[in-house]
Order: sequence, then structure tokens, then C-alpha cells
Amino acid sequence: MEISDVTCNYLHQPLGVETSQPRLSWALSSQERAAVQSAYQILAATSEDSLIHDLGDLWDTGKVESRQSLHIVYGGNPLVSRQPVFWKVRVWDGHDEASPWSSIESFEMGILTPEGWQGRWIGHPRGRTERDHAVPAPYFRKKIFLPSEVVRGRVYISGLGFNELIVNGNKVGDAVLAPGFTRYDQTVLYQTFDITQALRRGENVFAVVLGNGWYNTFTADVWDFRQAAWRDQPKLLLQAHILLANGAEYVVTSGPDWKTAASPIGFDGLRNGEFYDARQEITGWAQASYDDSEWTAAKIVRSPGGQLRSEQMPPIKVVDTIHPIAMREVDPETWVFDLGQNISGWAQIRIRASAGTQITLKYAEDIDSKGRLDTAQIDCFVKSGEFQTDKYIAKGGGEEVWEPRFVYHGFRYVQVTGLSGPPTLDTVHGRVVHTALESRGGFECANPLLNRIQKAARWSTLTNYHSIPTDCPHREKNGWTGDAALSAEQVLLNFDPTTAYIKWMRDIQDAQRPSGQIPGIVPTAGWGYNWGSGPAWDSALFLIPWYVYQYEGDPVLLEQMYSSMQAYLNYAVSMSEEYVVDFGLGDWCPPTGGEGGHQCPTVVTDTAYFYVMADVMAKAAAILGRFEDGERYGALAQTIRNAFRQRFLDSGSGRVTGECQTSQACALYQGLVDPDERERVLQRLVDDVEAKGFHLDAGILGAKYVMHVLTDFGRADLAYAMATKTTFPSWGHWLEQGATTLWEQWDGKGSHNHHMFSDVSAWFYQGLAGITADIHDPGYRHIVFRPSFVPGLGWVKAWHQSAYGRIRCDWETDGRTCHIAVEVPPNCHATLVMPQGYTINAQEAGNVLADMTVNQTQDQLSLEFGSGVYKFQGERAGGRDPGEPALPKN
Repeated sequence: MEISDVTCNYLHQPLGVETSQPRLSWALSSQERAAVQSAYQILAATSEDSLIHDLGDLWDTGKVESRQSLHIVYGGNPLVSRQPVFWKVRVWDGHDEASPWSSIESFEMGILTPEGWQGRWIGHPRGRTERDHAVPAPYFRKKIFLPSEVVRGRVYISGLGFNELIVNGNKVGDAVLAPGFTRYDQTVLYQTFDITQALRRGENVFAVVLGNGWYNTFTADVWDFRQAAWRDQPKLLLQAHILLANGAEYVVTSGPDWKTAASPIGFDGLRNGEFYDARQEITGWAQASYDDSEWTAAKIVRSPGGQLRSEQMPPIKVVDTIHPIAMREVDPETWVFDLGQNISGWAQIRIRASAGTQITLKYAEDIDSKGRLDTAQIDCFVKSGEFQTDKYIAKGGGEEVWEPRFVYHGFRYVQVTGLSGPPTLDTVHGRVVHTALESRGGFECANPLLNRIQKAARWSTLTNYHSIPTDCPHREKNGWTGDAALSAEQVLLNFDPTTAYIKWMRDIQDAQRPSGQIPGIVPTAGWGYNWGSGPAWDSALFLIPWYVYQYEGDPVLLEQMYSSMQAYLNYAVSMSEEYVVDFGLGDWCPPTGGEGGHQCPTVVTDTAYFYVMADVMAKAAAILGRFEDGERYGALAQTIRNAFRQRFLDSGSGRVTGECQTSQACALYQGLVDPDERERVLQRLVDDVEAKGFHLDAGILGAKYVMHVLTDFGRADLAYAMATKTTFPSWGHWLEQGATTLWEQWDGKGSHNHHMFSDVSAWFYQGLAGITADIHDPGYRHIVFRPSFVPGLGWVKAWHQSAYGRIRCDWETDGRTCHIAVEVPPNCHATLVMPQGYTINAQEAGNVLADMTVNQTQDQLSLEFGSGVYKFQGERAGGRDPGEPALPKN
């Protein structure tokens, strides 16, 4: 076996680790089928040299007989602040043969106690900003002298709202818009950087520029962020530890000995834009040689109030640059550039202009019939200042390249005014900016429409992650709980969001009231507790930890959120009447009737989620060994289930209150229908789908239920018919109108970059490719392949990079013969459930079935096998289905 993808707390060689017992994981590869790990040994040491000599002075597990390769809890000597740890691992296979040692990996602890912080919060002496406007972004700098060569340098920084750190004229790291958004009076994030190579013997300078970000949101909006209790002027906390070759340690801390001045960023409002006057640039201000004697001494300011925590998640980055596909002069000297893709981020401009020339950039995701920007549907909630507008004043003297630092926008089109002459397509570039989530999955098939929907879902997901899962990158930028819960499964299949979810779950804890109530947006300044929440939205508190356990095999979030889930269930019980609840938004954004005009009563979906939350609580208690709690919450779940069935389900007819796609599918999807009732409840759903011409007639809740229910109960053909519609309402209808991201509403009103309808991407993986996780052996340790051969679709290819390794399922069929290829990583096992009516042909059976368990029922065949790459050829009993396409040549 070979060891790869070695991580600590899901991260590769992280700095700033705060958990006292970090969790170590690795993946395996092997050319042998059915490969399993039988044992492992971990060595952890204080130096890399110790590991070279196979000495673990911090931890030597010895040979541990175990198949566990994920989330191994560190059990060595206690770790202290800023301590580096080097470690490696080897494993034994099923033949008791040892693998080579992995490469030497490392992690490093953060500042673990409040007493470990020696720096002080500083700000510009102008004090608190005015309520209705902001003053220029401040520069800070501190010059130091190092008498010896640098062996090791670390810096710990929190600059609120956003900061950029520069050492000796070079930006440190590639993060932007840092640190992440939190409720600052509860939690403040800091970042850790290795600055060893940035430092030198002699004079050095630390330089920082601060933006307002979410910390000083002065713009009037409907969510009242400018009334936030935490709101204050931008401020900086910094601490650097530098080990020198002469053995001395030099500590740099923020304090009144730092100098400060105003920057050329005269205005930065997260919901408005950024204004930059290049004439005010201070040449060389971030170099050690700069004379700052005329600068002002920094002022000690109050702490934000929140607990300092290390930002242990992928940073926000500029991940791509997009070149416009077209430009058009819509008015004299007014040009609109089309990027061809709806993105989050900002524009970078390249211009030549005389000093004092003002270039204005406005951003929108839509244009009107004359090609002008149309922001009517996304600027309605921002009540002061300009919306999505950046301004740049030229300094003159040659080509100038500029882009903003402390804002981001959601847009496809950029309108530019103030240019000295006609632009070219190189005048404006789109900078794509979002949390740098690693891609962990892919799907494609023979239907180009589904491939386009998949692409749009991925774009909507990424451009709505900016340290929190937002609803849209322009109008709101808010962390709606319902949106995140509904999209979480496809996010976990397409990307690696676990550390980001761990952070956001802590944000939910910070927002939870003593009563257990949580708001509909997180973080919040106080808005959203009494509107915009409710069980369907609040289920994020339960479902995201549950999905992480299901897809990653890690109970970390179940444990972290356990007390919060308990508090919420107590709150929900207090809000119920005879265990029926009715508050919140319900099946939001159906095709007709407006956002809240859903046919399914809110009380139906609310009570169903109430049951699901109690059921998850019971399962979580059992997983965590809290068996008495498990019995109590299991009994609560059963009581809620009985209340739902008595109130909303007509067992004899199969009717569910509301008698619509959402209500029928809700009862089935949430497990509220007994086995002998399912056929009747399903038939009413099928009848409705057929009556609607195979259109989805549901809002965001029903859109998730319907596709999976139809597939799980044998009607994947109907789900596929719905997914491939191009008339209203459908995903295809959006794309026919030029969408490149998913929209908020089926009729096109509102935002054109929302991810709340994106679970269709999860259905592609699960419903069509058939890659599903077994909750009884989570993290894809047991993979169940259930490919769905639907009329009209000739082939599907899908993969997911699980924590154990790569999972793949490819299939093609002509309705008579099928070819299926699957990949199972070492340490895992799988079950392939052949589509109904298909069997493995006799010749193939002799080649591949020798080491498999074969289960045959009257009309279905399933195969059980271990890791490896397998190819199967099957045949349909009774000949070719005439609805199938011809088998592709490949």
C-alpha cells in the first residue's frame, strides 16, 4: 500500500491549530483488489530529524491493529502554544506487510490561551467612524531591526474588518477579504503565516492596511447591520515570533509604537464599493527604508469583545481571471463589458489617463434591452450610498492597473465610464473571488443540458461562499440557514467544505439565544429571529453536522453542536401544539403565487423537519455514546411522527395535506410513511407530476424531496424527465434564458445567482450515477452503487474524492446491453445494485465474480466486493428497451 492525502483536521500542514487533540487522516492506494489496512503506526516528534531516525519523542502509537485511517485522535504528549509537530505514518495490509513510511508531515499549534497574546488592539486616533460614512482606510507600519539571520518566523494577525499584511514590501499569503465574517463580539478570527522567507537580517518592516468589511458596516440596509453591537472603527492585533540564528527570539507586537496614516482608499463599503485615489499613493510606505516620522502614533482601542480563534478553513482567494467576451458602447463614453459568466469578485482595470481622471465601475448581473445595466432586482435592500460601484482616480503618467481590495460584488456585466478613449477587451478583466474550496467531484453525461445545469450549480455554490455560505453575492451576501441546509449534500459531493462548515456551525452557536432559538441568517446583527427562520431553515443546525458525519465519517460536528441541538429541540417543543409546529417560510419560491405562495402548508414541512431533527438527535446521541439521551429523543421523534401522520396523512387514499408535489414527496422523503402506504402516497405524487407535464411544481423544499423520492421508489424516469425540461418552470428554462448560475425564482424575478435550488447536482451523483453513502458505515467506507438507466440517456460518468480515496461510477447502455465501471478505494467495500431487470452475462460472470458475494432476487441482482477497479457487462432480460438510445461507441 501507498499512503497519500495526509491531513490534520482536514488541512494539509496547517498552522494555527487550536484543538488540543488534532485528528490525523490519510488515504491509501493499492494495485491489489480488496485491499484493507490491518494496522497503523504513527510517530510524532518535535523535529523532522527525529522522524528521519524513526523516533517519536511526542507520540509513538506502536503497531495498532485497526482499519481506521480517518480522524485518528492525537494521543501524545500535551501540546502548547505555537508548538510545531512533525509526524508520519505507516500501515500494514491484510497480509501483514508494512507499507513505506509516509512523507513527513507537520502541523503547528496556534496561540492557545488569552495570556499568550502580547499584542494590543490598535486603531487610527481619529476614533469611531461616523454612522453614515466611513473615513479612509488606515495604513499601519512598524520597523524592526534583526541582528542575525532568521531561522523561523511566524505572524499571528487579526485585522478587522478586512486586512492585508505586507512584510518588506511583499504581501504575505494570497488570501483576500480576511479574516472571515463572524459575530465579532463572540468570535474573532486570526490567521497564522510563515514569514521566514520574507524576513532578513537588518531592517525589516511590518505593514498593514485595514478595510471596514463586516465589522464596520455603515451602509443602511434592511438587515440593520450598521446597528450591530460590535460595530467600531477598523482595528489591528498582530504578534510575530522570530527565531534568530544566534538563538534569540524576537517578538513583534501591535501597540502604540506603531505608526499610522490614511491610505488612498478613501471609501470602502461592503455593500457599496471602493473608491481609490491614486494621487494619494504613498510611494514606498511598505518598505523598511521609508521615513514615517511624519506619521501619527497608533491608538490603543477596545477589543472587539469576541474570543480569538484561529481561522482553520480555506481562505478567500482570487481564484481565476475572466476575459470579457464582448463590450458595447451603450451611451456616449459609457461602455458595458460582458464576462459571459455570472461571478463574485471585482473588476481589474488597465487604463491610461491624465491625473485626476475618475473612472467609475458599476456591476450588475443583468442588462436591459438596450444593453444598459439593470440592477432593479438586486439593489432594493441597500438603503444608502451607491450600489456595487467602484471608483478610481488616475495619477497619470502611464499605464495604471487597479483593482479593489476590501469589497466584492456579484455580476456578469461591468459598466465603465470616464475613460479617456475607446477601450479594448483588455481594459477590463473579471477577478473571480470566493472561498477556495477544493474540488472533490465531477459529473457529466450524454445530455448536454444536464452538464450545463451541473456547471451552473457549481458556479452558484462557489460564488456564494465567502467564509460563510451566502444566498447571493450582490443583493444580500447573507448566510441564510435554509439555503445552506438544502445545498449541503451537493456541496459535500462537489467540494471539500468541512472546515468551512465547522466554522459556520460555530457562528450558529454564537447566534443562538438562551432559549435555543436561532435566526434565519448567520451571522446576524439581530435581524432574523422572528422572520426568516423556522424549522425548515433551522434544520441546518442538525442536518449539516449529520451530512458531515454521513459523507466524511466524522462525528466532530455532532459533538460540537450537541448542546446547541438539544437547546433548539427544547425550543421547538415549546413552540409546538401537540407536537405540531407552524412557523417559518415553508416551501419558499414556488413557480407561481410569489415567494410565499406555496401550495404545501408550512405546518406540513415544519412538522416534518421537527421530526427529522429529533430523529437526528437520537442517532447523534447513540453515535456519541449518550444512550439515555438517544432513547429519549427517539421517543420524541416517534411522538412527532405520530402527530404528523394523524394530522396530515390519509393512510387509505395516500393523500397528504396540501395534495401537491411538495407535500406528497415530503412525507416520503422524511420517513413519515409506513411501508404498506408508500405506493399510494407515491402514486399521487406521480399523478401530479404527469398532470403538470413532467414539470416540477415546488419551491426550494419540494425541489429537493421530489427528485430523490421518485428515484428512490423506482421512478427515476420521471425525475429525469423533470430535470430535462426547458419550459417554465425548470432549470433548463433558466439556461434557455442565458443563465450561467442558478436563479432565486422559477419566474426569473429576484437574484440570478442563488444556490438554494442546487440539490439537483446531488441527484446527478446519487440518482443517475448512483454513488451513495451508507449511513451505517459512513464516510463512504461502504459505497452503494445504484445506477439509474433512464430512457433517453446513453451514458453517465461521475467521481467523488472521498476521504478514503477516489470513488467512480461510469455507465453506458443501449437499453439491452450495459457497461458499468466502478472504482472503490482501499479500506472500503461496495455493493453494486444492478438496475431492475439487468443481469451480469455468463461470460462476464466467470471473469469478475470469483471474489464477490452475489445476491439474486426475482428481478434484481446485487454484487458485494472490496476495493479496486471493476468493469461489468450486463444484459436486460427480455431484450432492449425501445426508449433507450443506441449504445455509444466508446
